[in-house]
Order: sequence, then structure tokens, then C-alpha cells
Amino acid sequence: MSQPIYDIPVNTIENQSTTLGEYEGKALLVVNVASECGLTKQYEGLEALYETYRAEGFEVLGFPSNEFLGQEPGSNEEILAFCRGTFGVQFPMFAKIEVNSDDRHPLYQALIAAKPQAVAPEGSEFLARMSSKGRAPKQTGDILWNFEKFLIGRDGQVIERFSPDTTPEDPALVAAVKQALAG
Repeated sequence: MSQPIYDIPVNTIENQSTTLGEYEGKALLVVNVASECGLTKQYEGLEALYETYRAEGFEVLGFPSNEFLGQEPGSNEEILAFCRGTFGVQFPMFAKIEVNSDDRHPLYQALIAAKPQAVAPEGSEFLARMSSKGRAPKQTGDILWNFEKFLIGRDGQVIERFSPDTTPEDPALVAAVKQALAG
């Protein structure tokens, strides 16, 4: 990445300007999230993963996006209330952003540049299903759907990119988190 991930400006879900600097030295799982998606139940697993490994220096960072069939239509305040009230989310949430398009947030520009393609669970047909519905990525590197995940090591480098249908409980994702924490 040309600009260290920790220096990229972001807004918290409370709309406070900040950077990811406070997470320097931690392993991060950056996830584009949505409240009205078939994958929304992944919030539960993301929170469990966060609670399991946070004491070891692990953070889940949620970035809402409304780009996929308008599945995140609420305000930042409504999104936070939903996440906390429905799933007990305590991991850090950030303001709604664009993850694809000409207005792609600089954080996602950097993440995609570092890992242009996601890995999917063995036997996954998610991409094929999306393509058959006319929802294939428009450009190489585009985020496929809500709940795509980027694992970032303690050194700020992107380790892996996981497809939306890779659940937080997936053994490959959990093993990668453990390895990131060890390294």
C-alpha cells in the first residue's frame, strides 16, 4: 500500500474524523456490512470472533455500505442502534462509505490494491449465484457483496481477503486470525 493503512482518514459511526492509527500493532478484520442482507446474521459471528480474540490484540472494524441492493438504507445512528440492539455489537463501527464505484473510499482502494481477489470457502457457489443474477463484480477487484472481509496483520499489511460467504466461524478465517495474532 502506498499510504500506510493507519494514516487513511475515516469517520467513526458517530461521524468523528479519525484514522485507524489507534489500531496500529493489532490484527484487524475490516468488513463491509449491511443491516438488511441475507448475510446480516454474520454480525453475531463477527462479535463472537471479536470477543474471543480482542484481548490478544484483534479488532473487527465494521464499515456499512448501501451499494448492494440498498441493503443499508439507514442513517449511521440507525445502523448503530440496530447492530447493538439486535446483535450486541461492541466492535468498532464506522460511518457509511462506498466500497465500489468512482467514489470508493481510500481505505477500500488500498485494501483492494493489496488483495484484488477474495478467497472463498471450498465448494462455494456464491460468485456463480451472484453472476447468474446479474450481480457479478463490474471490475477486477470490486467487492462482490456485503460482508467481504480483509484480514490485516499487526504490521498493517493485508494478509487475506475473504468472500462474503466465508462466515466468521469458518476454520480458514479463524486459523488466519490466529496466525495474524501470532505473527
